[in-house]
Amino acid sequence: MTPAARVQAAIDLLDETIAAAGAGGAAADTLIARYFKTRRYAGSKDRRAVRDLVYAAIRRAGERPVSGRAAMLGLATDQPELRDLFDGSDHGPAAIDPGELVARAGVAPAWLLGKLETLDGAERAALLGRATLDLRVNRLKDDRAAVLAELPDAVATPHAPDGVRMPEGTQLETLAAYREGRVEVQDEGSQLLAIACDARPGMTVIDLCAGAGGKTLALAAVMADEGRLIACDTDRRRLGNLAPRAVRAGVTIVEPLLLDPDREREALADFVKQTDIVLVDAPCSGTGTWRRNPEARWRLTRARVEKLVALQAHVLDVAASMVRPGGALVYAVCSLIDDEGAGGFDAFLARHPKWTVDPVAIGAGRVHGQGRRLTPLHDGTDGFFVARARAPC
Repeated sequence: MTPAARVQAAIDLLDETIAAAGAGGAAADTLIARYFKTRRYAGSKDRRAVRDLVYAAIRRAGERPVSGRAAMLGLATDQPELRDLFDGSDHGPAAIDPGELVARAGVAPAWLLGKLETLDGAERAALLGRATLDLRVNRLKDDRAAVLAELPDAVATPHAPDGVRMPEGTQLETLAAYREGRVEVQDEGSQLLAIACDARPGMTVIDLCAGAGGKTLALAAVMADEGRLIACDTDRRRLGNLAPRAVRAGVTIVEPLLLDPDREREALADFVKQTDIVLVDAPCSGTGTWRRNPEARWRLTRARVEKLVALQAHVLDVAASMVRPGGALVYAVCSLIDDEGAGGFDAFLARHPKWTVDPVAIGAGRVHGQGRRLTPLHDGTDGFFVARARAPC
């Protein structure tokens, strides 16, 4: 592909991404993979260059652009050398019309910036940086010191005791430690949520919003694969991914449990007031994960955030009914919107006034409301709010 053809390919992909963001379609990485699957002529350097252009344009545009061309012209404002590639050549973009629309630079849509008012400008900008590639050493099979000795390019993460950080672009499939289940891909912030639970061997623990089970497997490791660990979700496909991951990790205590929305208490009836710890990593806006999914900010609406806040309240109340007297509930969202984080936790405490707040002992983040908040700028992790409450005895 010529440099101009790469720019046009990026424009085409941006058009698809913008349309998908407005219609709730596939994510940018999925669209890029599909695009190149049918274009075998594109080499690895072409694919990498086009991908970099797409993501650079996405990160730059806070508001959803009107078109991929407007997004790319915006990027060309910051990278003037790109303007020369709008030359009308075969497979390249048409020449620039002086009156064309150009996407403005920004962190997020204006309404959403108001929801992030407790972050300063540098913290907001860092939400769109490059994410690190973090691994969690599976202590059921190995330890961090041994893995660091085996992987000379790896470094220990600063906060999570089992965390290892790899160089960008590492091909995980080439690593024996990954193939053998001795390490799992997991952002350091996500690892710290499992640490915040303070789960112990022999406990009964529920991961109420388990998804594909990343934190479930981390909990199993700190529990030494002893006790009961119930992994719940309403998404059959995501929950189905947990079983093979557990086998690979050498985990035997996980009990997957598919839930019906609004009928969770029926499925969990055996655990009412019987559970030592319930982790609620609730569905949220994902504002703390923009480094990985920058187009996600184009998908959010006020109505979507309001719906998520209501869902989080519902899930928290379900979780509270499962905790035994004196047991703990850990609440987390990968969001930096206070309606979902600190405010949502405050609302839970208002509905359950006999519950008390426990300190969150993770050695990272800063006090925020009655919990702790981690951000990419301050902690080098995805953005999270995490808090811990204890049931009355």
